[in-house]
Amino acid sequence: MTKKFFCMVMRINIDCNGCYKKVRRALLNMKELQTHSIEKNHCRVSVFGRFIPQDVAIKIRKETNRRVEILDIQDFSTIDEDHHDQRPYITSGTSHPTTTTLKLA
Repeated sequence: MTKKFFCMVMRINIDCNGCYKKVRRALLNMKELQTHSIEKNHCRVSVFGRFIPQDVAIKIRKETNRRVEILDIQDFSTIDEDHHDQRPYITSGTSHPTTTTLKLA
């Protein structure tokens, strides 16, 4: 499985400040994550970056000794690494110039 851009939401039981610090330290040590968000009151952790979701959950589980439940995974990869971008090219010139008429009173 190749690494793609994902946004993953997990539920991790965060009881105290020590648990919060463990989770935060584990997230900061992962180089594949670009950003993360920890919602202490709702026990939710959101991460974004180029990673394999199961691997990130396993790493957090091992480093924090906390149960990790994956709630949602969103794939933000629109470009396949094996193929070039299939989107049309945008040219700077237009084939039909537009004119605007202003009516001044």
